[in-house]
Amino acid sequence: MTLAPESITATRLRTNAVIEPRGIGTAHPVFSWQSTDPNRMQQGYRLQVATSPAFDALAWDTGQVESVEQFGIVYDGEPLRPGTDYWWRVTVFGDGGSGGPSAPATFSTGIVTRLTASTWIADPRPYTADEDPVLYFRTEVEIPRGVVRARAFASALGWYHLVVNGVDQTGPALVPRFTPFEHEVEYREYDLANVLEAGRNTLGMVVADGRFRGRLGFLSRRAVYGDELGAFLHIELELDDGSTRTLGTDGDWRVGRGPVLRADPKWGESADLRIADVWAPGDAPAGFHPVRVLPPHPRQLVAEQAAPVTQVDLLTPSRVWRSPAGRQLVDFGQNFNGVARLRLADASGTRVQLTYSELLAPDGELDTRWILSDPKKPWYQRDTVTVGETGDWYQPSFTTHGFRYVEIIGLDHDLGPDDIRGVVLSSELETSGGFHCADERLNRLWKNVEWSIRSNFTDVPTDCPTRERSGWTGDTQAFLPTAVGFVDVEAYLRRYARSLALEQMPDGRVPPFIPSESTAQTSPGLRRLMRMLANSSGWGDAAVTIPWALYQYYGSIAVLEDQYDSMTRWVDFVARRARTKKGLPRRFSRHRVGAQEAFIVDYGFQWGEWLRPGASGVVERRTDGSLRGAPVTTAYLAESARILGLTAGLLGKTQDAARYALLAQNVRSAWQAAFLRPDGTIGSDRQDEYVRALAFGLVPEEARPGVIARLVELIEAADHHLGTGFLSTPMLLPVLTEIGRSDLAYRILLQTSNPSWLHQVEQGATTIWETWEGFDGDGRGQHSHNHFTFGSVALWMREYLLGIAPTAPGYRTFRVDPTPGGGVDPVEGWVLTPFGRIEVAWRTVGDAIRLEVTVPAGTTATIGHGPSAFEAAPGTHEFTLPMRPVRVGA
Repeated sequence: MTLAPESITATRLRTNAVIEPRGIGTAHPVFSWQSTDPNRMQQGYRLQVATSPAFDALAWDTGQVESVEQFGIVYDGEPLRPGTDYWWRVTVFGDGGSGGPSAPATFSTGIVTRLTASTWIADPRPYTADEDPVLYFRTEVEIPRGVVRARAFASALGWYHLVVNGVDQTGPALVPRFTPFEHEVEYREYDLANVLEAGRNTLGMVVADGRFRGRLGFLSRRAVYGDELGAFLHIELELDDGSTRTLGTDGDWRVGRGPVLRADPKWGESADLRIADVWAPGDAPAGFHPVRVLPPHPRQLVAEQAAPVTQVDLLTPSRVWRSPAGRQLVDFGQNFNGVARLRLADASGTRVQLTYSELLAPDGELDTRWILSDPKKPWYQRDTVTVGETGDWYQPSFTTHGFRYVEIIGLDHDLGPDDIRGVVLSSELETSGGFHCADERLNRLWKNVEWSIRSNFTDVPTDCPTRERSGWTGDTQAFLPTAVGFVDVEAYLRRYARSLALEQMPDGRVPPFIPSESTAQTSPGLRRLMRMLANSSGWGDAAVTIPWALYQYYGSIAVLEDQYDSMTRWVDFVARRARTKKGLPRRFSRHRVGAQEAFIVDYGFQWGEWLRPGASGVVERRTDGSLRGAPVTTAYLAESARILGLTAGLLGKTQDAARYALLAQNVRSAWQAAFLRPDGTIGSDRQDEYVRALAFGLVPEEARPGVIARLVELIEAADHHLGTGFLSTPMLLPVLTEIGRSDLAYRILLQTSNPSWLHQVEQGATTIWETWEGFDGDGRGQHSHNHFTFGSVALWMREYLLGIAPTAPGYRTFRVDPTPGGGVDPVEGWVLTPFGRIEVAWRTVGDAIRLEVTVPAGTTATIGHGPSAFEAAPGTHEFTLPMRPVRVGA
């Protein structure tokens, strides 16, 4: 069949879920695009990949393919050449007119197989931990002719800047990202064609501790991955006579010190701007000495796989003043992750100190205590700089802080608002959704979630930008469905899932944070601790739930293919533990369930629900998870086994599909026998037990009325406050809405006394807090005030209040079913999907909803709910809908 081209074209062309990636490391990249016209349906496409922008040298031409697919198109052309620029375009076909080819997109391939031509270099001199310096590497190279093409591939053991002929090529980016450095480290590609020139050139790299040697995690341990910083650079040149040349790090480089003296990712940076320029042409400065070539290491160099951390915003202060003690304070009006940029107007030699904090103490001074896990061992987010030339601006290069306030000591004049800026640092992720309603408190809540994402989606999704900065698995898997409505996390969290698989233990355990911040050289005691912590359900289940959620929201089955082995190893580990291990609670339980005990998970350390309201004591939280956690752990095995069975079916693994479906059924039956009582109560009889059971489909139909009634009783007994922690809060309001109690969902959402989201908003929060309390009885801050997990309420705001939710992977089909209530309308918002942008606006008129919706090309929307629901084709429509029914009472 020959299809006639329609007058639509493709836009938002992406390769491996990234717009125009450089130095990709896969032989079979995956392509996607969106249609420019939501009113027309793609019926076919033709995709071309070429080695020139004229498309006269094709590497792949699909020909005309009859297909509605717009993503997941896997390259199947001639082998991609390393170190090569490629252009690709797509022509979309329909049933009339001619749209022609799209504007071309580009990608380039990496050169891993040729990187051995360069070597890793380091400083041969030993340093103590107290003096570990930032290292400046440099060399001089002669280029005999004009440069036509120059491609550089750089990496480091530590954060680095690449400097060529005195010009910083890296800018504010913090690279390489945090990966399991024992296994692999990312490289980044640079185009140096306009920087290198015929004649003598100076190549340089500055390398600081970064996440390789810098302090990591709750214990702020240093040198987890090694105490020796390293630099790597490989450059391939094409000259104007057609000849080629390779440059890179080798034994001829020299190393010394420069203006940035020391830098730690958590504790801050120290710089002396009086130190002379170390990049001046000619011989290296005094004190520079030959480098040491590092011996081979099994870690792999891999291409950068997601957008790096870099500057994404610049804030002006909302207030500059002096504290009661006379210290200069700056308030940026927003809690965020980044650094301050300061104008230095004092005399040369003046030493200036900047200390950062999320909070002020009750006495009006900067609060530096809330960050401490041990008050006897204080540490600070602090930068120091010695002034060089007056008028210089100073911005730290190799650290990052979580803060709203900055205290500045050492200046001999008062700062003005134009003398300081807040540099916001985050992964450069595309915005993927928006929300606005008539209640400004909810708009502020949405912004608070957005700022916590921007603050914590750095080189990994961290728990907070201050105290730990670790990539906790439980937080990430619970929050992922929420995150997709704020930023495009497909490539970002596929990188995280890849790291998880690399860190997974041989028996299938999953460390509680990724990267695991441990290596073969970690002390035996800490390795035993990590092995113990790697048991925990809800955290380790990230191996299963993260790939599944990415598939559901982005539609590419490739993530399931890539992660399948990791998914099975986790489920097999937990199932094996259920069969062979039992903790004291089940051994001495008065309600054992015979042979079904083989499907009850009750052994080892568990984080449990984590941070229910009022559960502020560390021992209480962890004991609760391990001693009363069997209903939680068993529920997660049932859910992960169910997901794994579905995954196996999608991948054509029929035997695995049957095996894991049977496992899920057996675990579900065992859970019912062990924890669901005849009166409808569950486990330890707390809100999360009921929410989880209903969300995971563990409750048989005949028991649902009793379970629902008890959940409602618990909520009413709490005066309509939530009682859930990290794991179940994302499910709470959706479950209430699905059981017909959206009235309770709204009462919890709009609650203003603690624990509640709007309590934080009314306390002036600009981000989401780690705990519901936030402050102690004396008004001093406690725990992190920038922690995205409890921001998962925004999932309900998007999928129920606004009403946009996928019903097939990648939003190929989706529902639009707003949930009125609480006087919050009119409401409007949007979600960016693989097919394009879904837009919804609604308001109530009497007993009806007036709805406007834009359905992107290639998708079908189901409008409304129940028997009155109907389908809408691509385009922009207006409808009038009946209200969603609310069941009063249980």
